[in-house]
Amino acid sequence: MLTPEAITALDWEKTDNLIPAVIQHAVSGEVLMLGYMNQEALMQTQQSGKVTFWSRSKQRLWTKGESSGHFLTVKQITADCDRDSLLILALPHGPTCHNGTSSCFSPAETEWQFLWQLEQLLASRKSADPSSSYTASLYASGTKRIAQKVGEEGVETALAATVNDREELTNEASDLLYHLIVLLQDQDLDLSAIITNLRQRHQS
Repeated sequence: MLTPEAITALDWEKTDNLIPAVIQHAVSGEVLMLGYMNQEALMQTQQSGKVTFWSRSKQRLWTKGESSGHFLTVKQITADCDRDSLLILALPHGPTCHNGTSSCFSPAETEWQFLWQLEQLLASRKSADPSSSYTASLYASGTKRIAQKVGEEGVETALAATVNDREELTNEASDLLYHLIVLLQDQDLDLSAIITNLRQRHQS
């Protein structure tokens, strides 16, 4: 979050007291929306933990999700180098766009964003009928079977690399990553936990 001094130091005069704020998904990196904040909106955003804008059409403070319930929970706020725009990392509760899409900029999608979406999809299969999908049947088969699949795919990935078969390596690595995500979900872990651990190792 920004300190009161940092908020005052923003170039409000340059932006006519309305600083553009880009809202980005704190995990997937997806750009969710763009809004504008005056000082009051920024302060309320920090105090409430929910993204709040100054609505130019309503001419009042507007908390995203106040009608739909699709709030944006703030994780981090950073000003740019010129102090005239903001980047806010947030976690959305439901679709961000009024059209029902995750982003107001849909269908733009990054490669890493798809990986997050895949993780969410695989997580949703944990409580599904085992006959409804292969993923659901994997969860139903238990941890040992899932772990066995990870081991098998790991070996096949390594073998594909040793014979320099790029196509097979791509396929086997995809199978390995898929089964690894399923195993992590089975153990109530996600890729964010792994990334955090890697970041801590990198910094040590």
